[in-house]
Amino acid sequence: MELLLPHLGIIVWTLLVFAIVFFILKKFAWPAIMKGLNEREKSIAASLESAEKLKVEMAQMKNENEALMAKAREERATMLKEAKETRDKMVTEAKDEAKAAAARIIADAQTIINQQKNAALVDLKNQVGNLVVEVSEKVIRRELGNKADQENYIKQLASEVKLN
Repeated sequence: MELLLPHLGIIVWTLLVFAIVFFILKKFAWPAIMKGLNEREKSIAASLESAEKLKVEMAQMKNENEALMAKAREERATMLKEAKETRDKMVTEAKDEAKAAAARIIADAQTIINQQKNAALVDLKNQVGNLVVEVSEKVIRRELGNKADQENYIKQLASEVKLN
């Protein structure tokens, strides 16, 4: 049991050593430790403050970015709408021009066809007239006493005539 009960000398020396160590620590170590802790506390507070500022700035930048994105989407939609309208207008104009050109070509073709038809009719009339004159001339030259012979001769001439 003696080991559990310290002697008075050990208690005094322990208290004396403790007081000396406490005095040395209080005089030299505590101010340095407290200064380091205060500086660290100030730097942590400054870091937290700057982090809050950055957080606010990031929120503002995010809002600005979203606003810019919305504006860009609106501009893109407007540009696409204008491009579609321009495309539709160009297609409509091209169709109208093509229809007008086709109508001109058809009108020109019909005019040419009518001119050629009229020229063919005039040529046909001239040939028929020439044939009638030739047939009449041959009929008159030949004096036929019989009307049946005359009709047979006209039929024979008509079968010999070839239309060009």
